[in-house]
Amino acid sequence: MVTRSHITDLVTKTGLPSRGHHGTVPAMSISLSHVTIDCADPYELAGFWHEVTGWPRPGDDFPGDPEASLFPPDGGTGLWFQVVPEPKTVKNRLHLDIKPVDRTRDEEVERVMALGATFVGDHRRPDGSGWVVLADPAGNEFCVLRGDAEREAAAATTPS
Repeated sequence: MVTRSHITDLVTKTGLPSRGHHGTVPAMSISLSHVTIDCADPYELAGFWHEVTGWPRPGDDFPGDPEASLFPPDGGTGLWFQVVPEPKTVKNRLHLDIKPVDRTRDEEVERVMALGATFVGDHRRPDGSGWVVLADPAGNEFCVLRGDAEREAAAATTPS
């Protein structure tokens, strides 16, 4: 059995930092493969996010599978959906922020709500900045931000 003293000895002998000393740990390069979302029906929830993102569904994901995935065509970070027995009960500790590429934030909010998202909160400000909080069909919150073009247009009309 590994005890606290075993770990303390290991940290001392190897020179590894103990808990709370994150600044002394050497940086490592990683790539983020995917963000995992717990849900009751991975195939169904992946279908919602497929419609939101436009990312292709793999040919080996089927209804009833314990997991489903979506990955962007450019090879970036994907979404992984896995079945869990318990329902979501509290606010997410981690959430997605999405921003539209070819429409405004408000148009994207309308589009995603038509796909099945529900409204959670409005954090838009009079100057056009801010975000809207929605929830996917499984209740997972996410934010819709302004896209780059909308931000640039707002910045161009703001006096300096």
